[in-house]
Amino acid sequence: MPDELVLDYGRDAVALLRAVHNPHSPLWLRELPAVQVLRRITVQNYLVTTGGDGREVVKRREADKEGLPPGRLRLASPYDLDARNGTKNALHWTGYKLHISEVCQRPRPGGGTPRPGRRARPDIPNVITHVATTDATVPDVKLVEPVHRALADRGLLPAEHYLDSGYASAELLAGARAAFGITLVAPLLAGTSRQDRENAGYQREAFTIDWDAEQATCPQGATSRFWSPARQHGREGIAVRFDEADCGPCPVRAACTDATRQGRQLTLRPRDLQELINTNHAAQQDADWQTTYALRAGVEGTIRQATAVTGNRRARYRGLAKTHLEHVYSAVALNLIRLDAWWNNQPLDHTRTSHLARLDLTLTA
Repeated sequence: MPDELVLDYGRDAVALLRAVHNPHSPLWLRELPAVQVLRRITVQNYLVTTGGDGREVVKRREADKEGLPPGRLRLASPYDLDARNGTKNALHWTGYKLHISEVCQRPRPGGGTPRPGRRARPDIPNVITHVATTDATVPDVKLVEPVHRALADRGLLPAEHYLDSGYASAELLAGARAAFGITLVAPLLAGTSRQDRENAGYQREAFTIDWDAEQATCPQGATSRFWSPARQHGREGIAVRFDEADCGPCPVRAACTDATRQGRQLTLRPRDLQELINTNHAAQQDADWQTTYALRAGVEGTIRQATAVTGNRRARYRGLAKTHLEHVYSAVALNLIRLDAWWNNQPLDHTRTSHLARLDLTLTA
């Protein structure tokens, strides 16, 4: 939209709101929902200032100068006050997030050999057990505990819960086991250091931690000189630093740190969480763990089914409550489809091979 048109809208909105709030205007005008929404959007997006000549100027708010409301409070649409702007990788949208929990069963051992192109029938049908709807700004990790509480209230808590890495954290892995007796099966994301990002050099797991002595030892045998409790990004942790006298002449310094005036630094979580993180990262490299975790991929098919069959990519109604009700009805519809197929002994859908993959198979045959 051209900048001048944006400013014209702002001037018109300010003029209208002033007319509505004029002492001579009827009081009921300012109480109209549409007027209240217009006021919120105008305050959110525009700023009234005084120019150098003393005249009033309506300008557009700039996030880095005048500031904007946080995403969770910022209105994204005048028609749906619950909708928010969401971003995930290269995807941007305005609206909501749908979170689906479903039964995840391995094929039964005595199920026989499935026909070519089909998977074995599970012992019980894979049905959806819970759906949650949030606005688009709510991080996935915030949904784990509410989902567990909802499942517990209905007696549907699983022994194991398979999650995408976006839903997992060390605190949740420990908390789910303590509060609900649930084992979360999910890969924890690697750290944010250069070594972790590049998957090269001496990563945190390469250091030996002596928790009782409050000391770390690097792969070259040097011991840390600084160990102190710290708080980063609202989380408790431990700051560990090595002496520059040890790191400076080290022959593998480039693989360990980029710092030029101090030694290598590590950030550890509290002992119980750090050991849980290390165990999780080590398990992720195991073939058996990867085979087990592959069960979670089934939910991707459920999400595709929800999108293709019930059209959940686009909300039919306005507001969080109605959108959530739509998601619940969609889950019921998908469960009826699945139960019908399972009761009639119909195997799960064909596995599919893309056109490119088929061409590759043809060329190699």
